[in-house]
Amino acid sequence: MASGFFALLDDIGALVKASAASLDDVPSQVAKTTGKVSGIVIDDTAVTPKYVVGLNPSRELSIIYQIAKKSLFNKLLILSPAALLLGYFAPWAITPILMLGGVYLCFEGYEKVHSMFSRHNHVETEDVEVKIITPEQLEKERVTGAVRTDIILSAEIMAITYSQVVSQPIINQVMVMLAVAVFITVAVYGFVGLIVKADDIGVHLAQEKYNAATRKLGRGIVKFMPHFLTLLGYVGTAAMLWVGAEIIAHGIPFTTHLLHDLAHALHNFPALAWFAQALACAIGGIIVGFVVQQIVLLVKKVFSNKNKR
Repeated sequence: MASGFFALLDDIGALVKASAASLDDVPSQVAKTTGKVSGIVIDDTAVTPKYVVGLNPSRELSIIYQIAKKSLFNKLLILSPAALLLGYFAPWAITPILMLGGVYLCFEGYEKVHSMFSRHNHVETEDVEVKIITPEQLEKERVTGAVRTDIILSAEIMAITYSQVVSQPIINQVMVMLAVAVFITVAVYGFVGLIVKADDIGVHLAQEKYNAATRKLGRGIVKFMPHFLTLLGYVGTAAMLWVGAEIIAHGIPFTTHLLHDLAHALHNFPALAWFAQALACAIGGIIVGFVVQQIVLLVKKVFSNKNKR
């Protein structure tokens, strides 16, 4: 009886050691996965600051906090469990869902590129009905819009995260997904909060009570931030196209082989290989986005003609 009890303790000890060894790998898995979703993270960071433009500066951090809180809730309690359940019951659906998300990212990226270069940006305002709302209503609408955009990007992040740990034990899957959800949310919205308050920090440092070097730094921050936000917008758009097309490409064997062949051809120049793959994906993303836009316009035209009849 005693020998059986000690054998059981040995089995439990071995299981604990195996679990600990498995959990030791979680940080590296989180780091690897974070790299995979970096493009989406950049886009999320670039998109969010626009939701506080024109609102009371004293409410900026509160708005960012509301968006971050809902984003974390969605990742932890909706998207992560959904990815795990889907991976268990219908693993075949993960790749198509990822590809659909990639198509959406390409479409959004192409729309941004098109708006940058379109010469028809003027809007007819003669017959436009102006909607008057309170600052509270505007804030609520901005938060709702930001969360709506975020949930698409967050779904892509959690789906990609799951795809990276699908072969791992279930405890690793859960730990990595929860860690990625928390880390990315804190990193993105912490950085966004710093961005939206950078002007205030610059103005504060530019006050006369500080020395000349500090005042110069403050003025430099104020002048630099508009250019930084513009650059961040360009980077975010490029990241959307690159990541969206890469997701689609990895779901199609032919294009997957093409990317691998490109990387292999430039294997002696790792940085150039990465840039070539990213550029190829970005160009592919523009093409996919253009095709999707034409389909959307065609569908709208068909429904518009039906409504006129």
